Amino acid sequence: MKKMMHLSSIANDVVLRCSQELDLTIDKMVEEFECNQWKPGTEGTYSKKFVEFCSSKAMTRVCENILDRIKDGSFTRLTFDMMLAWQKPDADYKESYSEAVAKETQDKRIQATLSPEQDDISLFYSDIMPLLADHEPSVGEDAFVYLGSIVPLPVDVINGRYTFETLTAPTGHQLHFPAYDMFVKEIHKCMKHLQKQTKPKGVELADDEMILHVEGTMASQRVVRHIKETSWPGRLTLTNYALYFEAAGIINYEDALKIDLSKGSECSANPISTGPWGAPLFDKAIVCESPDFEDGIVIEFPEMTSSTRRDHWLMLVKEITLMHQFLRKYNVEAPLQAWEINSRTILGIIRLHAAREMLRISPPDPKKFLIFSLFEEVPKGDYVLQELAELSLKVCSTRNPCSASSVLRNMNNMDQLDNILKEEGEDNCKEKGQVNDKEEMLASLESVVNQSREEAREIDKAKATTTELEEEGISESVVVLMELVKPLQDSLPWFQQVLSWEKPSRTLLVLAITILTVYKEWIGKAIAACLILVVVKMAQARRKMVHTKKEDAITVSTESDQTMTESIVSAQYGLIRLHTLMQHVNVTIMKLRSIYTSKASKHASMVMAAMIVLASFFAVVPLKLFIIFGIIYCFVMTSSVGKWMSNDQSSRRMKEWWDSIPIAPVRVLDSSSK
Repeated sequence: MKKMMHLSSIANDVVLRCSQELDLTIDKMVEEFECNQWKPGTEGTYSKKFVEFCSSKAMTRVCENILDRIKDGSFTRLTFDMMLAWQKPDADYKESYSEAVAKETQDKRIQATLSPEQDDISLFYSDIMPLLADHEPSVGEDAFVYLGSIVPLPVDVINGRYTFETLTAPTGHQLHFPAYDMFVKEIHKCMKHLQKQTKPKGVELADDEMILHVEGTMASQRVVRHIKETSWPGRLTLTNYALYFEAAGIINYEDALKIDLSKGSECSANPISTGPWGAPLFDKAIVCESPDFEDGIVIEFPEMTSSTRRDHWLMLVKEITLMHQFLRKYNVEAPLQAWEINSRTILGIIRLHAAREMLRISPPDPKKFLIFSLFEEVPKGDYVLQELAELSLKVCSTRNPCSASSVLRNMNNMDQLDNILKEEGEDNCKEKGQVNDKEEMLASLESVVNQSREEAREIDKAKATTTELEEEGISESVVVLMELVKPLQDSLPWFQQVLSWEKPSRTLLVLAITILTVYKEWIGKAIAACLILVVVKMAQARRKMVHTKKEDAITVSTESDQTMTESIVSAQYGLIRLHTLMQHVNVTIMKLRSIYTSKASKHASMVMAAMIVLASFFAVVPLKLFIIFGIIYCFVMTSSVGKWMSNDQSSRRMKEWWDSIPIAPVRVLDSSSK
C-alpha cells in the first residue's frame, strides 16, 4: 500500500484503513473517485474530496456491523481520525501535535475540581481530562458537523453545531478524542438501558415504537399523578408515539394510561403548579391536554430544589409532539420516510441522555440536542425544517446502512421493521436516480442553518442591550419614558399655537392645506410626503452621528428637588389618580353597556334615533365633506368667534343626560362566597 504524496499523514492513514475496510487497493479507489465523483472546479480541494469519498464509502461497510465496532472501540477511533483527516487533508498542512496544542490558549480551558463525594462524576469534567487532551489533536466544529453527513450516530448534521458547542464548552470549543470516545460509549449505554426497560402494562407497542425515557421505578426518582385532590405514584414511560402512566398497585403496576402524542397539534404539554388542597405551591408538574381526556392529565416530578426533571420531561414530550406535527404538515405518509424522521428524533433524544450523563455538574440545555424543539424557537427555524423535509422526502435511505433509520435498527436489533419497510423501500429506491446531487441538498441545508445561527447571534446581541433597561424600577422607567417622549412634548406647543389662533396666518394656512388635501383626496400623497420627510430626518441623524462619532447613549437625570416624604406622598397621589381613572373607565363601559342592552330605554331610544339619522347622512353625503366639516368645526370652536358662539347650556344638558344613565350592579365573588 503506497502513500499519496499530496495527502497529509493523517489523511494517508485514513485512506489506508478505508482501503482495508473495503478490501480495495488505493489505485482502485482513486480510479473510481476520478471517474464517478471528482469534478474539477468544484468547491473543495482534490485531497479533501478524496478523503470524503473514501470515508463515506468505508463507513457504509462499518455501519453494517456498527454495534460490534463500537464495543471494540474501532468505530470511535476511525471516525475521529476521519474528522482529523477532513480538516487537515493536504500534505502542505503540516503541523505537529505540540504546535496544535500551543494554539489552544489556556484561558479557553475550563477545569473543574471535584470533591470526594463526586467521585462518580464522569471523566469529562475531571482533572485528568486536560492532561489527556494535551497530547491529542482536536477536532473543530466543521469537521464534527461533516461527520454527521456520513454517519448520524454521534451527531446530526442539522443541529450538529449546537451539539458541538454544548459538548466542548468545558474544553475551549475543541473536541478531543477521550471526550468523543466517552460520548459515543454513553450513547451505546443509553441504548442498552432503554432496551432493558419493561414495556407498559396492558398495552401493545407498535413495531416502530421505541421506549425513550422511563422514570418512577424503584431505581429512579418518583413520579406522581394528581387527580383532583388525590395523588397516585407510578411509572411514566415515553415512546416516540405516546406517553404511558402506570399507577403503582400493591404488588404490581396497573394497566397503563395512554396519552397519544401522534395527534400533533391536538396534544399539548404545559408546566403547571401543584400543592396540597389545590394550592399552587410547587412548580414541578406538567399537564398533558389531549382530545381523549376531558380534563388534563397532571403529572408531578418531585425534587427538593429545582424543576430540572419537569423541564426535561416537558422538552421531550414537546419534541415528540412537534415531530408528529412536522410529519403531518409536510404530508410525510410513506413508512420509510416517516421512520427516517422518527429515527433522527430518537437519536437526538439518546444523544441528550448521553450528554446528561457526561455533563452531570452542569446539565446541558435539552434544545441543543432536539431538532424540532430547537428550530421551533430559533430565528428562521421554519426554513430549516422545510429544507429537512425536502431532504428527507427526496433521498432514499433504505439501501444506505449509514442512514439514521438503518443505524438505529442495527443497534437495537429492530428486525420487525424490515417487513414493514421492505416494499416501501423498493418503491422509493427507484426514485433515487431522480436526485441530482445529495451534496447540493446538504449544502443548502447547511446554508440555511448558518443563516439561522447568524440571525440568532444578532438577536442575542439586541436582547443584551435591553437587559439593563428591563431591570430598572418603576421610578427609573418613568424618568426614561419622559425623556424618550420629550421630542413629542417639544412639538406639542406648535400644535397648541395653531389651534388657539395665536398666529392667525399660520392657522389659516394649515386649515387651507388640510381642507384642500381632503377635498382633492390627496391623503395618500400627504402620507407619502410625511414618510419621505421622516426618511430625510433619519438620514440627517445618521450623518450627524457618523461625523460627530458620539456615543448613542441617552442621558437621563434622576435628580429631584423633592424630599423622601414628598416623593412618597406624590407616589400615593399618583396611585390615587390611577385608581380614579380606572373607576371612570369602568363606569363609562357600564353606561355604554346599559345603552346597548336598553336598561336605560329612554337613552337607548335617543341613541338609536341619532344613529339612524347619521346613517342616512353617511349613505347620501360623501365622507370627505364630513371630514372637512369636522376640521372647520374644530378650528372655528377654538377661535374667538367660536368661544363667543359657544353655549354652556348644551354642554350642561349633555352632562346631565350622561349622568342620568343607570348601570347594572356589579357583584364581585370570591372563593369564600361560592
